[in-house]
Amino acid sequence: MTHTHPHTPGHGTHHGTQRVADAGVEAEILDLDAEVLAEHIAAITAWLPVEAAPDEIVDLGCGTGAGTFALLARFPEARVTAVDSSAEHLERLRQKAHVAGVRDRVRTVQADLDSRDWPDLGAPDLIWASASMHHLAAPDRALRHVHDVLEPGGLFAVVELAGFPRFLPENAPEERPGLEERCHAATDRLHAEHVPHRGADWGPMLTAAGFARQGERTITVDIQDSPTEALGRYALGSLQRIRGAAAGSLVPKDLAALDRLLDVDSPHSILRRTDLVVRTERTVWAARRRN
Repeated sequence: MTHTHPHTPGHGTHHGTQRVADAGVEAEILDLDAEVLAEHIAAITAWLPVEAAPDEIVDLGCGTGAGTFALLARFPEARVTAVDSSAEHLERLRQKAHVAGVRDRVRTVQADLDSRDWPDLGAPDLIWASASMHHLAAPDRALRHVHDVLEPGGLFAVVELAGFPRFLPENAPEERPGLEERCHAATDRLHAEHVPHRGADWGPMLTAAGFARQGERTITVDIQDSPTEALGRYALGSLQRIRGAAAGSLVPKDLAALDRLLDVDSPHSILRRTDLVVRTERTVWAARRRN
């Protein structure tokens, strides 16, 4: 369920092998996102205005577990129910939990959060939804579900992206200055049509669903001067997904320049760069179910 990057347009409904391959690529990007931005995810969990350490947590749209493992670390006595629509993501999360020695603290549930009937998620003290709510066709209904599932006095945290990360330094000489921004502009237009809730202000929607708002915070991500192998792979995978969404809107010279960045065998490959950065923002809204 959790997606951090644009979808490549589909090529029909019968390509099951392609869907599995796409899920694998997306899972790798989610893992890299968790690795590269671990410090910032931890900062969000540390900020959460909990009144007491939760015993039961639900991670809605958990992906491969970035939030799940951050919450397990933040609340070492808690158990997490990780919910996602992707069986591949949940299997990857279970494997990581086993390796980390926390398998007994994690339960996985495959579910469509747009369904009118949600599975039994127990009685959580804390529900976390990171980069997942904006994908829902009926977020208002989902918010009411969350409200009803939470224990009275429990906390709900919605974490959303301001946009996809930027990786190329702003002042570096480029063959095509402004290429990355034009790629993002193209995907922004696509998402405005297909993902209308991305970039929404969740505060009023939380109030309308019956929550008492507890706070809002924006975390600015600006990673520079610390290039790692993981960052290069994160940038490569992210820009490959962006290319799939933006290709039809780019002029030929922009598309050719982007392809040179994405060619892993090219001397211009993004994997060979030592000046990569990560610039983005994440906003978290915290709200409580009234007693």
